[in-house]
Amino acid sequence: MRFHKYHALGNDYIVLDPADYPTWKAPGHETIRVICHRNFGVGSDGILWGPIPSTKADFGLRIFNPDGSEAEKSGNGLRIFSRYLWDQKLAKGNVFTVETPGGVVRSEIKEGGKLITIEMGTVSFESSKIPVTGPSREVLRESLTVQDRTFIFSAATIGNPHCVIPVDDLSPELAKRYGPDIEVNPLFPKKTNVQFLKVLGRSSIQIEIWERGAGYTLASGSSSSAAAAVAHKLGLVDRSVEVNMPGGVIGIEIGDNFAITMTGTVNKVADGVMHPDLFAVTV
Repeated sequence: MRFHKYHALGNDYIVLDPADYPTWKAPGHETIRVICHRNFGVGSDGILWGPIPSTKADFGLRIFNPDGSEAEKSGNGLRIFSRYLWDQKLAKGNVFTVETPGGVVRSEIKEGGKLITIEMGTVSFESSKIPVTGPSREVLRESLTVQDRTFIFSAATIGNPHCVIPVDDLSPELAKRYGPDIEVNPLFPKKTNVQFLKVLGRSSIQIEIWERGAGYTLASGSSSSAAAAVAHKLGLVDRSVEVNMPGGVIGIEIGDNFAITMTGTVNKVADGVMHPDLFAVTV
């Protein structure tokens, strides 16, 4: 059972190519959980299942979180999948499109696959699109009380939901403490990704991330896109933004109507074969 592992700024994914699994329609929840487990499995922040057929793009992709749930979109996952297509010579050129449940993106391979630019689509702050409960509105500078603290947050979608919280006291501990409760807060009927944001200057921000279905992560492309868009919407940064995360830096360009172009690195970790004994464990 072949697998291919990559990381994008420490956010690691395993690519499973359906061509290697002819009897599977997709990996099941238990299979995903054990493969992603850091002790019992190969270990990763998610599974990329593709390429699969698409009528809207050159390639189709499904993205699964370590808990077995499915994600609509992942910026780092899309960069990794693009690198996989390039490495396997499945992509015929250095520019191609990929469809996920969160929409179609355009990918451009640079520096032999080490640097990849993704046109992520447009960000919306509309409550009905994110979604966020309550009346139809742009979700900006609203109040949210979690545990012992009240935060001012803004929400956004770039094909998946995000809750962005500007703070002065940014730390990994902040994300780990409050992120789990915010992820499942009733305000967010499809749950949410959470970014704690600190503005460093007009062209630079720093974020800590709690990812829906995955937990604390070192980097996230969609989180970088959403956080930069919210910061720009609030007038805190300009259109070109470096997003600093524990795993490294992603460059974000904000175009008209909050169209996002993301550029970041991808590193290959390993090609391997999973032994059947791996699946003898339930996690």
